Amino acid sequence: MSLPRNLPAIRPESIVPPSEYSPEERRLLFQLAHEAITARLQGREQDTTPPTERLAQYRGAFTTLHLNGDLRGCVGYVYPLFSLYRTIAETAVAAAFQDPRFPPVTPEEAPDLKIEISVLSPLRAIEPEQIELGRHGLVVSLGSNRGLLLPQVPAEHGWDCETFLCQTCVKAGLPHDAWRRGARVEAFTAEIFQE
Repeated sequence: MSLPRNLPAIRPESIVPPSEYSPEERRLLFQLAHEAITARLQGREQDTTPPTERLAQYRGAFTTLHLNGDLRGCVGYVYPLFSLYRTIAETAVAAAFQDPRFPPVTPEEAPDLKIEISVLSPLRAIEPEQIELGRHGLVVSLGSNRGLLLPQVPAEHGWDCETFLCQTCVKAGLPHDAWRRGARVEAFTAEIFQE
């Protein structure tokens, strides 16, 4: 299967996110993520009772942490296992303390963390030629291997569609061309908001 290589890369600033969540709901989620990290550092429990009906809906989501403009952790749930409110609390803590790429966040770093939240749509099978850069995130799976890249990743790196597919395969621990050789390709959209 051949994909066009001459499509222009999508710039991050050209992605227009949908607005399912109000500014107040976004504020509540950012506050929750910070409070959950602080609570873990202080050894106390965090209340994850959703304050609104929309934040009680079950959604998959990722929480990404940045420190001084650099990635500091990113963890999420692809599938809607819990309320969005609980999911953000849990993924913020996991991004801060369990992302194997980074040491745990320190008490000194915590106040300077910037939060980015990606709320995911359900996954659906997609053909490679249907992928829209800047709109779709990808999941590639084969056997017990699965890799996911969020919609903003190809924009941040200037990737074309084929590179996006190949890098998602690599993230899954598969050969870069596994998407051509029987791996399952699924897509999702995400509402992405950041501090």
